[in-house]
Amino acid sequence: MIDLHIHSTFSDGSQTPEQLVAQGVKIGLTALALTDHDNAAGVERFMAACRESPLRGIPGVEVSVDCDNGSMHILGYFIDPKNPNLCKLLGGIQDHRAERNREILKHLVRLGLSITMEEVASRAGGEVVGRPHFAQALRDRGYVKTFDEAFKNYLSRGKPAYVERVRQSPAEGIEMIRNAGGVAVLAHPFTLTGGRETLRRLVKGLAADGLQGIEVYYPRHTGKMMRFYTKLAKEFNLVITGGTDYHGAPMPDIMLGSGFGSLNVPDELVDQLAARRPA
Repeated sequence: MIDLHIHSTFSDGSQTPEQLVAQGVKIGLTALALTDHDNAAGVERFMAACRESPLRGIPGVEVSVDCDNGSMHILGYFIDPKNPNLCKLLGGIQDHRAERNREILKHLVRLGLSITMEEVASRAGGEVVGRPHFAQALRDRGYVKTFDEAFKNYLSRGKPAYVERVRQSPAEGIEMIRNAGGVAVLAHPFTLTGGRETLRRLVKGLAADGLQGIEVYYPRHTGKMMRFYTKLAKEFNLVITGGTDYHGAPMPDIMLGSGFGSLNVPDELVDQLAARRPA
C-alpha cells in the first residue's frame, strides 16, 4: 500500500516529515510521497527519514495554479528540492503567502474576531502558516464550532476573510516541475468544474503543456469519477497516481494510506510514475 499525496508542517499538515515517515512504517506502507503546498523545504528531512526506514520516499510538491474552472493543483514527483529555479519560484510564493496571511488577519479583526498572528502561528508548529491554522485558531477561540465551519463562514473563496493568491498558469507550474527533474500530475480532478467535456479539454491542453499523470485514486473520488479519469489517462497517455491528501489534525477524518478507510493505491503505480522521469 502506498500514499503519494501527504502534507507536513512545512505547509498545512500537523505532523513533521519524520513523524509522517514513522507513521507510514507503523501502518505498513511501502512508499510515501511528501507533497507540501508550494513548498519543498521539508523534502530533505523527509527523504533522510525514509532512508533510515523500509519506506520508499518520493520527493514532491503540490503547486496551486490559476484556473477558471474551479481549483487546480499540480503535483510534482521526483523533484530536486535544491533546483535553483524551483527554489526561487517557491520562495516568491512563500513571500506572498506571508503577505496574504497578514491581510486575512486584518479582515478577521475587522469582522470582530479577536485573534492574533501569534495564536495562528502557534497552530503551525513553527512552520509555514496557512488558512488551516486560521481555522484552528477560530475554532479554539469558539468563533466557530468546527474546522469546516471556519472555511464555510470566513476563509473560502467569496467569504469575507478570503484573500486571493498569486498563482502561476498551469503551463508555468508544469514547466517548473519538469525543469526540476519532476513528473507533473494533475491533483484531485474532482475540484475542477464544468462537466466531463470541459475536463477532457482541460486535460488535453495540460497534456500538450507537458502533464504526465492524473490522480485517479483519491478519497473523495467516486467509482464513476475514477473510471472517467482512468479513461482520460488512457486517451492522453498519462500515468495514474493516487493518495489520501493527508493533513493530520486539520482533517481528522482522512487517514494516512487509506483515506476514509477504503482507499487502496496499488504499489505498482510507483514504478510507472518513476518511469516518466526526465531522461
